[in-house]
Amino acid sequence: MKNHFRLLRNSLAALRSAWRGALPEVLIPGSDAAAAVRSMSDAGLVRVVDALSALARAVGALQVLVAGEVARRSRPELGAEGLAKVQGFSSPAGLLAASAGASVGDATALITVGEATAGRESFTGERMPSKHPFLQAAVAAGHISVAAAAMITRMLDKVALRADPQLLAETEETLTVAAAELSLGGLSVAVKYAEGRLDADGVQPREDELRAGRSLSIVEEKSGAVVLRGHFAPVEGAAITGAINALVSAELRRARDAFGPSHTCSCPDGTPTDACTCADPAIVEQRTLAQMRADALTDIARHVIGCEETTIDATTAVVVRMDVDDLADPDSVGVATIDGVAQPISAATARCLAASAGIIPLVLGGDSVPLDLGRSQRLFSRSQKIALAERDGGCAFPGCTRPPQFCEAHHIRWWDRHHGRTDIANGVLLCSYHHHLLHREGWAIRVVENRTWFTPPVHIDPTQRPRPGNNLRRLLPRPMVPGAGENDAGAADERAA
Repeated sequence: MKNHFRLLRNSLAALRSAWRGALPEVLIPGSDAAAAVRSMSDAGLVRVVDALSALARAVGALQVLVAGEVARRSRPELGAEGLAKVQGFSSPAGLLAASAGASVGDATALITVGEATAGRESFTGERMPSKHPFLQAAVAAGHISVAAAAMITRMLDKVALRADPQLLAETEETLTVAAAELSLGGLSVAVKYAEGRLDADGVQPREDELRAGRSLSIVEEKSGAVVLRGHFAPVEGAAITGAINALVSAELRRARDAFGPSHTCSCPDGTPTDACTCADPAIVEQRTLAQMRADALTDIARHVIGCEETTIDATTAVVVRMDVDDLADPDSVGVATIDGVAQPISAATARCLAASAGIIPLVLGGDSVPLDLGRSQRLFSRSQKIALAERDGGCAFPGCTRPPQFCEAHHIRWWDRHHGRTDIANGVLLCSYHHHLLHREGWAIRVVENRTWFTPPVHIDPTQRPRPGNNLRRLLPRPMVPGAGENDAGAADERAA
């Protein structure tokens, strides 16, 4: 208990310090919190956001303890004497939800984590540690949120009876470390992949169920609009989304390049599009992404029934990744992944796809094509981009979950300025937004032990703490970043290109 309240006090003190440090030296007397926030610098406001998030995790750690005890005192065998029913609620989640003004789902997450991280008693009354010690320690220390802990807990409990105990414990530790770095969306992808590795026997039945549930309904409304609604298994879904996304990406690139990447509009704010003299309305892209996807599907259908041309990039393909042993062994129950799809597929399905047209099997651990081109070629090859996708998992920037299909390979040390080589060690996958962000703000990128690290400029983070890049596919322990005192020639010049 002392540890939890100490965490609360320290988190609150850190928030107060961040708040005071973010305010200007001269503040209008009597200013309220809203006025104070508006007066904060950008860097100060971000520090306040981080401090508030840390305080919320500290509060969540104590809520988890309380929720677990509420659930224990409301367990079904107590019947009408249970705490929740005595208070007039049908379940402990209902009691917690009513108290917090939250959803039953949020309250259930508190109970899930509370029960999973609580200490236990043996039949002899001996105190036993939590069944999820890594999660318990991380939640109690305020390192991860309740939502992240609940996501990991549910998956671990789901596969516990079929998974190897040692691998289960290692996965819990690795996911707990990753949860402190990833958004919930990114963690969800990692959890799904981990579930496939822990419960390989369950992937095939789950895959068969998804395939059996495939459907596509076509309904014409009274207005004349045609409504499509479909459900597809991961493999078929990847092919459909890959083709549509390729067309959309081509259209977005066309719109971006119409006036050059540095073009800016000089018209006054509020100028109608058709009155703007900075751009040709016939060229500027005005469709929403949803409209562009609809148009892309229409183009694909027209191409199939007789259109002679299509704007799909000839290099578009579905990439399936699997271990070489799983590819070679017909009895293997391993798993594979498809770029852009979070749900793993079985090794058996991946072996069937290995010779399919338009599908590239990326075998990990086997022979590969040459991937280092030095200065002989400026642009990264298709094989290099696939290899970079294996290392970076998509856009490598911390917190970004854009899949490889929406990313391009860029030189860490610039081709022109630094004479950088077109090699895997000098490449990084970035989406268009983060590519331009890194150019504009001057982030530094380094590759350490086959993982990318991003160091912000001083004006964003005075301490310049390196942030680990994404790789949601491979669950690897966090490598150590070489200290500032070690030999790292040229690190200051490493910028995204």
